[in-house]
Amino acid sequence: MAKITFNNKNAFFFQSLKAAIEVYFKENNIKKTGNRRLYIKTAVLIPGAIGMYLLLLFVTMPALAGILISGVLGFVLACIGFNVMHDACHGSYSRKPWVNEVLGLTLNALGSNAFIWKQKHNIIHHTYTNVDGVDDDIAKSPVIRQCSTQRWVPMHRVQHIYLPLIYSLSSILWVFLTDFIKYLGRKVYKTPLQPMKLNDHIIFWASKVLYLVFYILIPILLVGTQAWLVGFLVMHAVMGFTLSIVFQLAHVVEETEFETVADEDKVIENEWAIHQIKTTANFAPGSKVVSWFAGGLNYQIEHHLFPRISHVHYPAISKIVKAKCDEYGLPYNSIPTMMEAVRSHFRLMKALGERPVLVQA
Repeated sequence: MAKITFNNKNAFFFQSLKAAIEVYFKENNIKKTGNRRLYIKTAVLIPGAIGMYLLLLFVTMPALAGILISGVLGFVLACIGFNVMHDACHGSYSRKPWVNEVLGLTLNALGSNAFIWKQKHNIIHHTYTNVDGVDDDIAKSPVIRQCSTQRWVPMHRVQHIYLPLIYSLSSILWVFLTDFIKYLGRKVYKTPLQPMKLNDHIIFWASKVLYLVFYILIPILLVGTQAWLVGFLVMHAVMGFTLSIVFQLAHVVEETEFETVADEDKVIENEWAIHQIKTTANFAPGSKVVSWFAGGLNYQIEHHLFPRISHVHYPAISKIVKAKCDEYGLPYNSIPTMMEAVRSHFRLMKALGERPVLVQA
């Protein structure tokens, strides 16, 4: 695997930005981890998901109502991922490591695996954002083509049409397929997976078995195969699409840049923080509703620069980040609304689906 390094010799921008952020937290006498607002979200989302799960199992209702609640459950599960799991797995939910570890396992309750996700997301994606050949988040070729350096195939002409289906399948695929590919193959895309301890192996298999029990076996026994299958697929379709679209809007839009690496070592001629600035975009920063449900992931620039700071602080520190970008003449990609970001994403995917002038053999 090629070695990628950043030119951090003159990393003045990030040094200045970090100092300003430290001043903000010190002067306001607040901690960088979660606060009451985050705890309230947790107290709303997790019991809400459990309540809908029990409602679907034990309350007789019309089929349409069951489908609707299953869809809402999928959306709430995605929001638990954005708000609780994401902060916890980054170590920003609480100053107590054990709290972060426990709440990070909410990802296992959604069907995936926190250990593998931390390697894929915290280490690989956050270091090599939008680097084709390393970043697993944009390694979906040939199903979809997410940057111009990826191989083009004829079906990409209509990828902007079938994207919603692919996104809707994403969560059910990582439950039953991609987690196992990474676990058994011992790598995330091209990067070797860090060694797993015995406890990590036990948690992986135990959580997969428990998922089968709580999401498949018990529902089939209580509501029947047909009702379970419809509800299960609707839940995953909504959850998968919600998770996918929020993360895609952060990096795969017209405003962001991409890098590529092949077999040879590469030096990216920017300091790491500037690379994050150029490959990331915010969206709907003025919407408190989007911020609440998306766990502050509409402030992806701030998140990529400071992943150990809880998302509840991003709206405040975004003003500091933008000011520093202006001071150093750097772009600050911020798309005013979520719908504008969605349109930007689909326009880019449509453009990438067009046959390149020169197609490499």
